[in-house]
Amino acid sequence: MADKQTQWGVTGPISMKAPTKPELQLNEALLAELKKQNNFETPEETQTRFTVIAHLKDVTRTFVRHVGERKGLPKSILDSAGGNVFTFGSYRLGVYGPGSDIDTLIVAPKHVSREDFFESFPAILEKMSPAGAIEKLTPVPDAHVPIMKLEYSGVDIDLIFSRLAISTVPADLKLTDNNLLRGLTDTDIMSINGTRVTDEILQLIPQSKTFRHALRAIKLWAQRRAVYANVLGFPGGVAWAMMVARICQLYPKACGSLIVLRFFNLMSEWPWPQPILLKNIEDLPLNHRIWNPKIYPSDARHLMPIITPAYPSMCATHNISHSTKKIILREIKRAKDVSTAIFNGQLKWSDMFEKHTFFTQGYKYYLSIVSASRTKEAQQIWSGLVQSKVRKLVLSIESSEAGIEVVHPFTKGFDRVHRCKTDADIEMVKQGSLKFQASDIQTATTDQTNDIKQSVAAQGESNIHMPTGENGKPANETDEEGISTIYTTTFYVGIELEKDRKSLDISMPVNDFKWQCTEWPQYDADLNSIRIVHTRNYDLPDDVFEAGETKPARSKKSKQTKPNETSATKKRTLDEAGIEVRISMLG
Repeated sequence: MADKQTQWGVTGPISMKAPTKPELQLNEALLAELKKQNNFETPEETQTRFTVIAHLKDVTRTFVRHVGERKGLPKSILDSAGGNVFTFGSYRLGVYGPGSDIDTLIVAPKHVSREDFFESFPAILEKMSPAGAIEKLTPVPDAHVPIMKLEYSGVDIDLIFSRLAISTVPADLKLTDNNLLRGLTDTDIMSINGTRVTDEILQLIPQSKTFRHALRAIKLWAQRRAVYANVLGFPGGVAWAMMVARICQLYPKACGSLIVLRFFNLMSEWPWPQPILLKNIEDLPLNHRIWNPKIYPSDARHLMPIITPAYPSMCATHNISHSTKKIILREIKRAKDVSTAIFNGQLKWSDMFEKHTFFTQGYKYYLSIVSASRTKEAQQIWSGLVQSKVRKLVLSIESSEAGIEVVHPFTKGFDRVHRCKTDADIEMVKQGSLKFQASDIQTATTDQTNDIKQSVAAQGESNIHMPTGENGKPANETDEEGISTIYTTTFYVGIELEKDRKSLDISMPVNDFKWQCTEWPQYDADLNSIRIVHTRNYDLPDDVFEAGETKPARSKKSKQTKPNETSATKKRTLDEAGIEVRISMLG
């Protein structure tokens, strides 16, 4: 197919050359490094995934029939109703690794509603599954795209649901058929969009094996360099996949190692905001908005637009800010230099995947955004809500003319548990103190915790129900000895000042950020809190550093106490820094 194809995507290829022997050798070295980095799972683990998906298909067909029987449909319709399971994301693209989630879509015919799904599917799944197979099942029906989080036989699965306006969902149904969109609600279209996009990507690349090898490398690089987090203003998985796919289109016969090199070469010089497109944007008479900067001013403001190929086309990178764009391009430039050195025999692929230096060398000044709650369940939602607002804080600081060169949000939050005896202890924890952190519970990053309610809230969902105690009063976790358990999630933002800048006042952006968080209808000051703490690099907590990393040290000049300055003022909440939320004289 590739030999006959003269053009993949919106332009012709840059090169049709077959890979050279040195390029193939470098490709083998890349695959060896990816395996060394534990990027591939075992055949047994993959077979478990296949088995689980096959079982979900059986459960789905039984579920569809059950709903039809309950609604009194005739046997002829029940026999042909079908129902199917589709996958998307990293699993569908073939770039999953050990412990990866499977993004899964359950598709049903028109007689099955989303309410039926949440009401009946869990019970049918349990009835048809071996004892103990369902390790955890968490439904989130009030999300914008309703979802269930399932842990089944050791496999993490995100289940979403969509019904089509057809009577039968056969096993060979292709969701790329645009006619299937007719009569669907916006929620249903958003639900099937992930599968449609990943299927389109796979149809638009010349060599799937090359694409997968290169994408594995780019994903690992982006994760290690902390530029992989859509909610915080960096490209997410589908955006990086589309960028790699575009390079594959331009070099149809290249091997994975060369695609990686060309990726960084081209992306470092890409004329943003010219969009990355895998195909021409379709405009169909289905009355759905598609990305169009000539019509929509908000689309014209996208800084690094990467456009999904499936109708209705959307921008997968609308969250990117001026600061995160600078950070992404810095990292791409670094990777360009490293990959060039690899091809010149001066470096190895392991150098490409070196960990980021956000905490060790990145910045002198940080904002620590401390969200806290009195129960674990409340914190799962509250921390997600706060995380969803961090990008807006970045945008607000950028536009404040405060003399800041870069506002860099870290891509993960840090979950901690604390045990406090007094209200004073609790207040210290809310302000970022780790003095009362529970010694028997390790700090975990939000991606390690992988809580579905936190993840959904982080996407900007504001309708998720906040749990309460008896009689609707705020719940709390206090034992018989009066020890209160406080749960915190801290998000870190690096601050790079303009050259020769010695002071910083971001009181207005911080006030606005706190207002956005606390104006959430379910916010309760007795249950939740939000603090923003100015933290110098040498005051960062030990648990943000991994073994072998060197924590920044306080310089001799920094150790000196200025007149009228006490140690209590060196690390403080922004509320306490002179004017309400002001940092002054950072130097």
